[in-house]
Amino acid sequence: MKLGFVSAILDTYTYEEMMDFASAQGFECVEAACWPQGKAERRYAGVSHIDAERVLEDAAYAQHIVDYAREKKVEISSLAYYPNTLDGNLEKREAAVTHLKNLIRASRKLGIGMVTTFIGRDQTKTVEDNLELVKEVWPSILKLAEQEEVKIAIENCPMLFGADQWPGGQNLMTSPAIWKKVFEILPSANLGLNYDPSHFVWQMMDYIQPIYDFKEKIFHVHYKDIKVYRDRLDQVGIMAYPLDFMSPKLPGLGDVDWGKYVSALTDIGYDGYTCIEVEDKAFEGNKEKVEDSLLLSQRYLKQFVI
Repeated sequence: MKLGFVSAILDTYTYEEMMDFASAQGFECVEAACWPQGKAERRYAGVSHIDAERVLEDAAYAQHIVDYAREKKVEISSLAYYPNTLDGNLEKREAAVTHLKNLIRASRKLGIGMVTTFIGRDQTKTVEDNLELVKEVWPSILKLAEQEEVKIAIENCPMLFGADQWPGGQNLMTSPAIWKKVFEILPSANLGLNYDPSHFVWQMMDYIQPIYDFKEKIFHVHYKDIKVYRDRLDQVGIMAYPLDFMSPKLPGLGDVDWGKYVSALTDIGYDGYTCIEVEDKAFEGNKEKVEDSLLLSQRYLKQFVI
């Protein structure tokens, strides 16, 4: 397994500065944030270390991206963009799908072969209604991915944190039961998972068994932790906004058993990319804290991943 990080946390860095940091600190890979230029829609979004549209239009720029990564000996695990491709606002939906398709083309051109994203969800509709939307929106995306020989890895984050995402959240791929239905609707070898155990923790679900059950579908892996505050949960219950009773933390500072998690990944023979995702508010505020968050996470995870 290769250990790296999701680049979005280094939001003030250029592509070159981000890769310099990764190289200097011994990271083997980065999941490169590739949002549309200048569109910060939410926390940890809107970051663009690689301009996908420019990759498609400017051969010299595309070659520079490849050459710089090779020079720094840091692999790009995927091009990352986490929008809502099933947004109830059709204009937003179309924009998200258009940019995602450009990422697929850019991933092929850069020789990466992976895009990490969400399946999306109309947060006002039921699971059943959203499965019908999947049938409408995703076949053309997957057809392009198959043509370009690019894998699409869907993160299992519900995208339900507060009032803005209420009631249903903005990503349908939240549980093994729904994964099965989506994979039946979209039986493509190019569609899989970007597996993050932390989202199962606050949903009170087992995050180990699905690794075995979906071993053929795990394309990419995240390291992010979640801390559930039991005293708060006892006050508000599981029907509350999730941020009322939980908080994202650095790996090792929350409730995930990382030994069991990595052990399961080794059991299934996973030897791909594993990326630290930092969303811990305790490590925000200045450049030093942000860099420390990655270095502390790396130090902790190196006991499991060499």
